[in-house]
Amino acid sequence: MAAALHTSTITSLPLLARGKVRDNYAVGTDRLLMVASDRLSAFDVIMAEPIPGKGEVLTQMALFWFARLGHVCPNHLTGDAPESVVTPTEVPQVRGRSMLVRRLKPILVEAVVRGYLAGSGWKEYQESQSVCGVALPPGLKNAGKLPEPIFTPAAKAEMGEHDENISYDKVVQMVGPALAAKIRDTSIALYKEAADHALTRGLIIADTKFEFGLDDSGTLVLMDEVLTPDSSRYWPVEGYEAAYRAGANPPSYDKQFVRDWLEQMRIDGKPWDKTPPAPHLPAEVVEKTAAKYREALERLTQAG
Repeated sequence: MAAALHTSTITSLPLLARGKVRDNYAVGTDRLLMVASDRLSAFDVIMAEPIPGKGEVLTQMALFWFARLGHVCPNHLTGDAPESVVTPTEVPQVRGRSMLVRRLKPILVEAVVRGYLAGSGWKEYQESQSVCGVALPPGLKNAGKLPEPIFTPAAKAEMGEHDENISYDKVVQMVGPALAAKIRDTSIALYKEAADHALTRGLIIADTKFEFGLDDSGTLVLMDEVLTPDSSRYWPVEGYEAAYRAGANPPSYDKQFVRDWLEQMRIDGKPWDKTPPAPHLPAEVVEKTAAKYREALERLTQAG
């Protein structure tokens, strides 16, 4: 395995932004080089320790889904090799963990789709019997499957801030009724098709978030990452029923493992306050997290 990459240092292209995981570089005026680092963020705080192989897993999984879902919505891939736009000495930072994509006008809405009640959705349901203004039937349990997938958008936050759950009406206010409906319907269609395929591989996609942009002609285009363990909650089928019956969170292929460890972490006898700096992740947590990312990709892309 290649050495872990916490932060890329490509100097042949202008750096546009460093996100929680991706470093984005300008390639001319119409393309971006997106480099998926091995950084991991939890509670919107970036951990000091990289997760070896994570960037490659995220990229390979995103490419798998972009190819599989291209008939539902166009995506931002150019089809060109990322290695072609950097110098030879920079290729090792790019190979296997990068995408060369079209530059789009981003829509500042996190298009979240939930097929199961989990995480912040479960917390909100307990308080209001709804999620993001979507009323749900009574009697649902933690990790319960919803009657139908629901669209529960969030407003994208500035770096270091928490995304804010918003109502569908707020999305309409932000982008207009036609585009809001297009985002909602496309997101649910993408989720349904992906969830159906994942089930054939023994994986449940409990929820996910999509990001979209508009090209020069105003076409809605799927962008950023798609259906990775960073943007989605993956559960193995074999652990689901027992956890659901117990009212517990099912075992997860996403970074919930790290979140759970951080939740029980004590600093001077007190819980971590979820602000930087984060506690240092022990080697066993890093290794187990890396193994979970790899297993999710292997299960999802296996033949059969």
